[in-house]
Amino acid sequence: MSRWKAVTLVVTAAALVATAAAPATAATKAATTARPDAVQQRLDALLAETGAPGALGTVRSLDGRTRSYTAGVGDVATGAAVPKDGRVRVGSNTKTFTAVVVLQLVAQGRLELDAPVERYLPGVVRGDGIDGNRITLRHLLQQTSGLPNYTLHLGDDVRRYEPRELLDIALRYPADAAPEDHKWAYSNTNYVLAGLVVEAVTQRSLGQEIERRIVRPLGLRHTYFPAPGDATIRGAHPHGYYRESADGPLVDITDMDPSWAWAAGQLVSTPSELGRFFTALLDGELLPPAQLAEMRTTTPAGEPFAAGTGYGLGLVSTPLSCGGEYWGHGGSIPGYETRVGVTADGRAATVTMTVQAPDKAAARKLEGVIDAALCR
Repeated sequence: MSRWKAVTLVVTAAALVATAAAPATAATKAATTARPDAVQQRLDALLAETGAPGALGTVRSLDGRTRSYTAGVGDVATGAAVPKDGRVRVGSNTKTFTAVVVLQLVAQGRLELDAPVERYLPGVVRGDGIDGNRITLRHLLQQTSGLPNYTLHLGDDVRRYEPRELLDIALRYPADAAPEDHKWAYSNTNYVLAGLVVEAVTQRSLGQEIERRIVRPLGLRHTYFPAPGDATIRGAHPHGYYRESADGPLVDITDMDPSWAWAAGQLVSTPSELGRFFTALLDGELLPPAQLAEMRTTTPAGEPFAAGTGYGLGLVSTPLSCGGEYWGHGGSIPGYETRVGVTADGRAATVTMTVQAPDKAAARKLEGVIDAALCR
C-alpha cells in the first residue's frame, strides 16, 4: 500500500462482551458479578491483535454522558501515555465536513445539487472520457462520477500540493466509468473537485468555510483544517505511525504535510468532537430537512466497504451486529485510522488507532470496537 494512499474502510464485526465473577465479601457473603468494560476490552485486544502502538476513543451513552478511553502508548520512543481525547488526523471523515458545506450552499440557493460542475468551474474538468458538463455535484458527493482516484497515482512524492494539482493528476488518466452509468467507485478526486467548487462560489478557502459553517457554530475548539504548509498537530496528541505491512517496522509519521488529502482528508479533530459533529449532523443542527434527507439517501457501496454498507452524500450507513445501523464515515491516513458511528437514538462512538491499518483485517478489528460500543 502506498504511503500516501488515503482510503476509507467501513465494515462491522460482532461485539464480544465478557463477564467476570467477583468473590463475595466475608461481610456480606453475597456473590456479585462485575462486568468488565466491553470497549476497553476491545481496545486492549485491538492493540494485541494488530500491533498498533496506541488507541483512543470516546463513547456517548443514551443518557448523554461521554466516556474517554485509551490503550497502549502515545509515543513509542518515550513511552508517554496516550492523551485522553487527543487530537488526531481524521482522514476521510473530512469528506462529510466538505459535503455539509456543499449542501448548506445548496440550501442557500448558491449551488444546485444536480447542476453540472461545468457551471461552477468552466473548462476545468476535461480529460479522456471526462467532461464537466456530464458530472454533477451529486455525482461527486455520492462517489458516482467515474473520476479516477488521484491518490492511486501519487506514489511517495512527499511535498506540499495545491488542490488544483491534485485534480490535474487525476485528469491525466481516463475515466473509470461514465457518470450517467451511476457506477459507485470510491475516489478522493470527487471531494477535491467538490472543494474547488466551494471555493469558486464562496471566494473563500475551504478551510475558512468549514471553520465558519461547522467548527465555530458547534463549538469544536480542537477541530481545525491545517493551514497550507502546517505539518504539525497542535495541542495534546498521540504520535502517529506508518507501517508498510502487518509485521513491518513502525515509522513515526506524526509530522506530515496533509495537503495531498485536502478536501478528502486533511482535517484534525478529537474523538469527542468528531462524535459531536456527526451527532449534530444527524440531529438536524447543520442542514435543513431536505438536504439532510438527500445526504441520507444511500446507494450500495462496493470496495473498500463491506456488504450491506450504503453510501449517501458523504455519509455512510453501516449495519450493526445487534440490529439496526449507524451513520458515520471513517478515515485512513498515514499515522491514524479512525472510525465514528452515531445511531438514531443518540449513541455515538469514535475510535482511533495510531497506525494506518495495513489491511482489511486490521480495519475490521477497529470497526469491531465501534460495534461493541454501540451494541453494548
